[in-house]
Amino acid sequence: MISAGVVTAARVTHESGSVDDLAAASPESQRESVADLLSVPEIEEAYVLSTCNRVEAYVVGTDAAVGRAALEEFFGAVDDDAVVVSDHDESLHHLLSVASGLESVVLGEDQILGQVRTAYEDARTIGGIGEMLETAVTKAIHVGERARTETEINEGVVSLGSAATKLADRELSLGGTTALVVGAGEMGRLAARSLADAGVEDIVVANRTVDHAEHLATELDADAEAVPLEALSTVASGADVVVTATGSEEPILEPDHLATDGGADAETNRVVVDLGQPRDVEPAAGDLSTVAVYDLDDLESITQETREQRADAASEVESMVDREFDLLCDQYKRARADEVIAAMYESAERMKERELETALSRLEGEEFSAEQREVVEAMADALVNQLLAPPTKSLREAAAEDDWSTINTALQLFDPDFAGDDGPVAPPVTGTASPLEATDDD
Repeated sequence: MISAGVVTAARVTHESGSVDDLAAASPESQRESVADLLSVPEIEEAYVLSTCNRVEAYVVGTDAAVGRAALEEFFGAVDDDAVVVSDHDESLHHLLSVASGLESVVLGEDQILGQVRTAYEDARTIGGIGEMLETAVTKAIHVGERARTETEINEGVVSLGSAATKLADRELSLGGTTALVVGAGEMGRLAARSLADAGVEDIVVANRTVDHAEHLATELDADAEAVPLEALSTVASGADVVVTATGSEEPILEPDHLATDGGADAETNRVVVDLGQPRDVEPAAGDLSTVAVYDLDDLESITQETREQRADAASEVESMVDREFDLLCDQYKRARADEVIAAMYESAERMKERELETALSRLEGEEFSAEQREVVEAMADALVNQLLAPPTKSLREAAAEDDWSTINTALQLFDPDFAGDDGPVAPPVTGTASPLEATDDD
């Protein structure tokens, strides 16, 4: 059957929505989300990428309307204004940009590439990756690798963890301070390493699984210890800097954890940076006079500096993404043209076999040697190949020029039943409006 899948995507990101919008969009797991999307009739493939600052879903459907309807339901709990929907071409181009780091809070950060890979494995495990998304996601990973090895897009501040350290350092000198890192996952590990590199003297790592916290503590170039989350009420009040980065559904750091004996007029002497998504820190903690609480939205000043420093590299990567996107489109065109050509040859092969069988059966009375029979069959093969060579060349040229009308016409000429119930083989028409806001401001 000729593939006519249409890619449609929708997303909520740090640019389109607030921290609360991201929390509302975040699924319990990428795999379960892919399974839910695949359960929608006429959705053939699905891919979900969920990080602390973006939730994106890509689907391949029989047409764009099917994909948009599935994604509208997927993001049903989110304010429509926070959801960006994109059509086939925009979705593919955006995916390449995401993997290259162009869409990250910290421009060019490295973590997103690993997250794209993990999401790919999750989707593939659950059966969400077919021919369309296999080609798209592997191309995105390839572009992401090129961006980081061939340009300076990831020089300097390369993660939210290091951005959190830089922000804290602006508020108080980190040399000789004590820091608490809540969460021993990838983001927590990056934050802890960055704090150690900035001169923090003592680091406490709190994590639900203490073994993971202990492992992280041994990696740090600072005096470090590991404690369970239950110890927050003891260790948080003694930390000058607190960075939280957990996957908890509810806030785990409360005002009581941070309260000191200072009076209402006491000066701020503690910095808390909440990298959690949803929030790790109870909002009321920001009312404490001795505590300055920052979240993902507050890192904008740090990340803007990084964007300015990497402007030239970003321009290089943007050009790289554009070129790789064109190659991806060409790859899809060739694949679809080849499917049509293969179908054409199958039709001709069946016709050749039928006519050969008929001709040879009429000559049953004649004595044919094996060599003579081979000559007849070779002649039939040669006729098929010579007859199909010109249309094959024309079909490939038509695909390169987006002339899908010619391809469909040629297909029906060779076998009208080929296009039967499968519909057109052309790639989707882009620019279709969406029931959700289809404006792409990224």
